[in-house]
Amino acid sequence: SQYLLCFLLNQHYNPAFVSLQMMKHAWDNYKRYAWGLNELKPISKQGHSSNLFGNIQGATIVDALDTLYIMEMKEEFKEAKEWVEKNLDFNVNAEISVFEVNIRFVGGLLSAYYLSGEEIFRKKAVELGEKLLPAFNTPTGIPWALLNIKSGIGRNWPWASGGSSILAEFGTLHLEFVHLSHLSGNPVFAEKVMNIRKVLSRLDKPEGLYPNYLNPSSGQWGQHHVSIGGLGDSFYEYLLKAWLMSDKTDEEGKKMYYDAVQAIETHLIRKSSGGLTYIAEWKGGLLEHKMGHLTCFAGGMFALGADGAPNDKTGHHIELGAEIARTCHESYDRTSMKLGPEAFRFDGGVEAIATRQNEKYYILRPEVIETYMYMWRLTHDPKYRQWGWEAVEALEKHCRVDGGYSGLRDVYNNHESHDDVQQSFFLSETLKYLYLLFSEDDLLPFEHWVFNTEAHPLPVLHKEDGNKEENQK
Repeated sequence: SQYLLCFLLNQHYNPAFVSLQMMKHAWDNYKRYAWGLNELKPISKQGHSSNLFGNIQGATIVDALDTLYIMEMKEEFKEAKEWVEKNLDFNVNAEISVFEVNIRFVGGLLSAYYLSGEEIFRKKAVELGEKLLPAFNTPTGIPWALLNIKSGIGRNWPWASGGSSILAEFGTLHLEFVHLSHLSGNPVFAEKVMNIRKVLSRLDKPEGLYPNYLNPSSGQWGQHHVSIGGLGDSFYEYLLKAWLMSDKTDEEGKKMYYDAVQAIETHLIRKSSGGLTYIAEWKGGLLEHKMGHLTCFAGGMFALGADGAPNDKTGHHIELGAEIARTCHESYDRTSMKLGPEAFRFDGGVEAIATRQNEKYYILRPEVIETYMYMWRLTHDPKYRQWGWEAVEALEKHCRVDGGYSGLRDVYNNHESHDDVQQSFFLSETLKYLYLLFSEDDLLPFEHWVFNTEAHPLPVLHKEDGNKEENQK
């Protein structure tokens, strides 16, 4: 595959073509070895099922639908659509993660519908949305993390602070549920997510920050841990995108977003002695100088939100995005494999390096490439395409195997130790963001589309759209 890359580079091929070839390799092997199952184990060449989806099957198919469509892989899209029609079944006795099923399955189906106009996707999205509604049957309406979709019984992760729901999980339903109401004419979906907003607005925020844990019975915060990475991340993203998706009419979402960014800047954003800007984690007032790979999405978020920033702060938000992008690029550049670790630290003399063995892995995550894509589109600085190409070379060299693409156990080691999982988000996010980074800006332009946190594009709902699809029940 290194020779292929050299050849492509020398031929002056559009790198977007390379990401299409990568998608083809990932998809063909999934089809060959794991068709209809959730994910592929590319080394063992068999299917892999994560308990996040219970016994719902086909996560990779649903997650990849829009990528196949955008890359014009027409034959593959057609096969995927046929599988959805015949085999995608939600009548299973299984406990699922409400968050994961929402962002991957509901998001993937909605996106496939909006791009292709195929009715089956709308129908399946609404059917699944209805199955998720019992998760909101709590005293506050803050949903459970886990739901048995047959019995409608919900619960929270046993490890989450005193039976709490998680900010990033219940805060990452808004975009999809607003679209479910739009496409079904049933206001209940949008009402459920607007109620989450109400609960959050009423609560006191420590230092203006949102803790990661909220008890769905008492409506009180759990431990005062704050993170823009795991457990917190996409809540902030969805505040901004709710405003953008509403055609900039959702003033409440806008205010909550910019207020949160102000608090994040004051309390979490720091600069290392080497001049790298990073976002620390906050534990009851004490900072942990660690940044997760997941947190790297924030560079793109700050840049995307720059245009609406208050008090002439547009340039400042773009700059903040650029600084986070640079720090995250350094976290890649300082490894042997030129792929970033799961988390990296700024303490004890190290900067942007993972110091703990259990943080040195890379599972094909998209967040750094996502930020490169946003920064490229919003600034057209060529370094973001250069950095994206470095990531392509590293993925091809270290993650590509005969049977697909695999994550790595240690990015600092010179010898690959593969984890044997091709995550569904690799096809949905990593490869899509690479393709968009190297494509023209008029492919899914930001004024018409917002991406859910799984990179599924959803259209901006223009004021005049109203509920023109109201009658489509």
